[in-house]
Amino acid sequence: TRRLAPGDIALLSHSDLDTTAARTLVECRVAAVVNAVPSISGRYPNRGPEVLMHAGIPLLDAVGMEGFEAATDSGMALFDGETLEFEDGTCLQGTLMTPEMLSEQIEAARANLSVELDHFARNTLAYLDNEKGLLFDSIDVPQLKTKFAGRHVLIVVRGEGYKQDLALLHNYLLDSRPVLLAVDGGADALLEVRLKPDVILGDMDSVSDAALRSGAELVVHGYPNGDARGAPGLERIEKLGLKATVFPSPGTSEDVAMLMADEMGAALIVAVGTHFSLEEFLDKGREGMASTFLTRLRIGSKLVDAKGLARLWTGQRPRFRELTFIVFAAATPIIAVLSLSQSGQNLIETVRVWFSLWMRRHLHL
Repeated sequence: TRRLAPGDIALLSHSDLDTTAARTLVECRVAAVVNAVPSISGRYPNRGPEVLMHAGIPLLDAVGMEGFEAATDSGMALFDGETLEFEDGTCLQGTLMTPEMLSEQIEAARANLSVELDHFARNTLAYLDNEKGLLFDSIDVPQLKTKFAGRHVLIVVRGEGYKQDLALLHNYLLDSRPVLLAVDGGADALLEVRLKPDVILGDMDSVSDAALRSGAELVVHGYPNGDARGAPGLERIEKLGLKATVFPSPGTSEDVAMLMADEMGAALIVAVGTHFSLEEFLDKGREGMASTFLTRLRIGSKLVDAKGLARLWTGQRPRFRELTFIVFAAATPIIAVLSLSQSGQNLIETVRVWFSLWMRRHLHL
C-alpha cells in the first residue's frame, strides 16, 4: 500500500479482506480494488468489503491469479464493470460486489461462526499443549536501554481504530509519559501524531525506513525454529546500516510486544489498535488467535484497551484555558481591594507611570 497513489487500481490477493486493510486502501484513495481471491470466504463475517463499499470504491472479486503476471507497477489497465483488461491483452473476469451480494455473503458467514469458534477452541488447546511455557515460564527478554520497570507502556499496532485511540489518549500521554512501544507499522502511526517511538518491535515488513531511522531501539521478532529464516526482518535492518536485537519467541509480534513489556516490569500495558473483539481475533487467522488468547491470559489485568482507558482517564493536568480562568478568578478580589484602598491606588499609579516610561524608551529606540 505504500506504493499506491490516488486513482490507482489496487490488485491484491487477500482472502477475508479485513477492516484494517480496507481502511488503508480507502486512505490511499484508490479508484478500485481487484481481489484475486474471494474477499469473503464465508469463514466469518469480515467487514473489509463493507468499508470499501461505504467509501464508494468498487470491488471486483475472485478474478484469479493471472493478473499478477500481466500487471506492473505504474502500468495501465482498464476497469470496466466485471472485467479488468491489461495492456498486453490479458482480460480478467470477476464478480462486481453489490450491496445485495455483500449482505447475503455476510449473513452466510455469520451462520458459520459456531464452526469457526470450534476450530478456535481446538487450535488453542493444541497451542497450549505445545507452548505451555508461554503461560508459566519466565521469558528471556533482550537487554534494552529503555527502562520499562514500574512505568506505563503504550503498545501501538496499526490496527482497527488506531487513529481514534491515539486521539482519545491525548491527556493520558501528557500525564503519564508512557514508554512508546510500536509494533511494525505502529511506529509510523506514532510519527503521524508527532510522537517518537522508544522501541520498535516486529518482523519489520510494514514499517517505513523513516520510522526505523527515528532513533528508536529496534527489536526484530525472531521465530524459534533454528534455521536461517528465524529472523527475516534482520536483513532489512542491516541493509539500512542500523543495529537491532533479535527476540526469538512464539506467537505474533503483537503478542511478543505485550509479553516483553510484562516481563520487563511494566506497571500497566495500554493497547492501541490491538485485537480485542471476536471479529478482530478471527481477522488474525486461526494460527494467530491462539497465541493472542494465551498472551492475554498471562498478562491478565495489567493489560487495558486504549478506548476503555480514555473513557476513564479524565486527565489530572488542567488545560491552559482552565488555568487562566483560575488565575483570573483569584486575582479579581485582589484587584478590587487594591483599587479601593489609597495604597492600592498609589501602587497602580506607580505601575502606570513605569509602564509609560518603559514604552516611550523602547519606542524611541
